[in-house]
Parts: sequence; structure tokens; C-alpha cells
Amino acid sequence: RSGPKRRGGGESVKLDPAVADFQKGKEAASATAVCGLKLLRSTGKAAWIAGTTFLVIVVPLIIEMDREQQMNELELQQASLLGAPSSMMPPP
Repeated sequence: RSGPKRRGGGESVKLDPAVADFQKGKEAASATAVCGLKLLRSTGKAAWIAGTTFLVIVVPLIIEMDREQQMNELELQQASLLGAPSSMMPPP
């Protein structure tokens, strides 16, 4: 690209080296931007998959574990109110 250029009149014009360097830098920046957008897009997809998996699998598990804990505490409270010896109560 930095070689002689021909215009309609047949005259030869050379590109200034600074212009050629600028053009190469512009092309490199454009390629970098395209790669950056592709990376951002794939990272966004991965984040969406991870977030959805967390919501579908982990959140219900956390809710179920919380329910189980509440049921255990309720059983311990009922056993202590009734005065029955409970083997589930931890030693003081």
C-alpha cells in the first residue's frame, strides 16, 4: 500500500510514511476492536449460562436447606416445650 499511486493523469504519488503508519495503526485498532467485541460477547454468554445455572440449581438447594434447618429448630423447640428428652439437642 505504501508504494506509488497513480492518479487519473498518469502521475505517480508516494504516500507519506506517516500516513502509511497511521493506516496500519487504524487497521490494527479495528482488528483489536473486533476481537474485543467477540470476547465480550462470548464472556457475556458464559456469564449468562453461569447465572442461569446458579438460579436453577443452587437457589432451590439453598431454600431447601433453609427449610430443613427451620424444621429441625421447630422440632427441638417442640421437644423442649413438651419436656421430652431429646437426643437431637446438642450438649451445652
